[in-house]
Amino acid sequence: MRDLIRLTRLYAPYWRWIAGGIALGVVTVLANFGLLALSGWFLTRAALVGLAGFAVQNAFNFFTPAAGVRFFATVRVLARYAGRLVDHETTFRLLARLRTDLYARLEPLAPVGLAGERGGELLARLVADIDRLGDFFLRVVAPSAVAMIGALLMALMFTAFSPLAGFVLLAGLALAGVGVPLISQKLGRGPSADAVRVQAAMRADLVDCVQGMAELLTYNAAPAMQARVGQSSAALAARQGRLAVIAGLGAGGHMLLAQFTMAATLVIGGWLVFRGALPGADVALLTLGAMAAFEAVAPLAGAFQAWGGMAESARRVFALVDRDTPVRDPAVSPPRPGQLDVQIRGVRLRYPGQAGWALDGLDLTLAPGERVAVIGRSGAGKTSLVNLLLRFAEYQEGSVQIGGVELRTIRGDDVRSLFTVVSQRSQIFAGTVRDNLLLARPDADDAALWRTLEIAQLADFVRAAPDGLDMLVGEAGVTLSGGQARRLTLARAALRDTPFLILDEPTEGLDPVTEQAVVQAIAEISVGRTVITIAHRLETIGADQRVITLARGCAVAS
Repeated sequence: MRDLIRLTRLYAPYWRWIAGGIALGVVTVLANFGLLALSGWFLTRAALVGLAGFAVQNAFNFFTPAAGVRFFATVRVLARYAGRLVDHETTFRLLARLRTDLYARLEPLAPVGLAGERGGELLARLVADIDRLGDFFLRVVAPSAVAMIGALLMALMFTAFSPLAGFVLLAGLALAGVGVPLISQKLGRGPSADAVRVQAAMRADLVDCVQGMAELLTYNAAPAMQARVGQSSAALAARQGRLAVIAGLGAGGHMLLAQFTMAATLVIGGWLVFRGALPGADVALLTLGAMAAFEAVAPLAGAFQAWGGMAESARRVFALVDRDTPVRDPAVSPPRPGQLDVQIRGVRLRYPGQAGWALDGLDLTLAPGERVAVIGRSGAGKTSLVNLLLRFAEYQEGSVQIGGVELRTIRGDDVRSLFTVVSQRSQIFAGTVRDNLLLARPDADDAALWRTLEIAQLADFVRAAPDGLDMLVGEAGVTLSGGQARRLTLARAALRDTPFLILDEPTEGLDPVTEQAVVQAIAEISVGRTVITIAHRLETIGADQRVITLARGCAVAS
């Protein structure tokens, strides 16, 4: 509930759109109410006049009520159409803001703060959960406001004919618009929230299946994964079935209350006609008006039934938004130093939620233009060193200085503008060769792109493709071989002119011929930079590199 209240605060910039949508919704409800009430009165009055004789027929004005019927019908159509436009425009603006804000919050968390999250789970929060929060305005906020305002106005109109009829209508609308939705909300809260969680888990499994299809087929694990997805699908269908039953009960309760209210209004109207306190045609007006009035509260039962799912989605989204970032940036960075050496003294770094130190008293010095290789077993702290230098993780003790400036006083974006990273798992994005290269320098022209491809020894392959630089590489570079994908990342690194170059196992898994080509490309893009090579094999280390051995988070040999 607290998260949904927090969500409504995000509507503040769009209050004009919200007010316009609610106003158009009220106009639609009142136009429908006026159409049915006036139509019932007109038809009944015309029938009574027809029985009264020729003289009375000539005295009755048929044209004014007929024009009123056409007026209400036209207003209802136009207001409904305009209301849909305004409501959806409001929703789309809110969704755009929510999705943008959530992504902006995800960026400072990556990669350390999102280490325990599955890609499919994050996708579910960015897409499905935020879409469900859009329903909160369309299905709860706007309909509730329209129902409340419309119910009061229609009850007041009934009061002009009969105070008792007005009270009965207001009571019926209150039961259908508050009582039934609250019952639906209570019954549907659990299944709706469970459906959100099951659907998110199933979506994450499906993303894993698609991304790991080759491995699943290779190890004949596809049937087991299919069974797992099938179980999730069956669980989701069971909860959706319960929600469908609850929705049917809500719709039935709404219809039952509408019929009882109509019947009560008919009895009240008949009694007033019998006493001579009400014209006969007004009975039809009250009865059909009561039927039309329930359109205002009709959507509320289904909307409040989904309340649990909306609350769960809000909880999931705001749980990410409120997560503490691993690194807190200062407001501004100091001026960039002229000499970019690196001094690491007694650094201790622990990841959030971890008991042990990833780096424990690390000392390291890098002179400008120096080539350093860092080796060590898995878990020795090599990746943590990279995360430290890129400001992906915060160090708790010690000092890290670049050009004499303490690292934690520099904004993360400014620190990362000094580094280019090439790793064995560098991301190739679905798009063209040009798209992937321009990530490094968006303003680069074609000549610069071809020059970097020449450095990476990939130019001949790209020229041979029919589309050249516009050749599609597929998701994760699926149309490229492993060596071609690695050389494309090297071309991207060559295009980015930074003083530091970090190479994380750049030749791992390559055949000797491709490895030699990659080594040659690395030699070209390393000129004039300070190079840090993360390696497991001594064969990949150049003769001109200083070798530092890490163990248990500290340098044990140099």
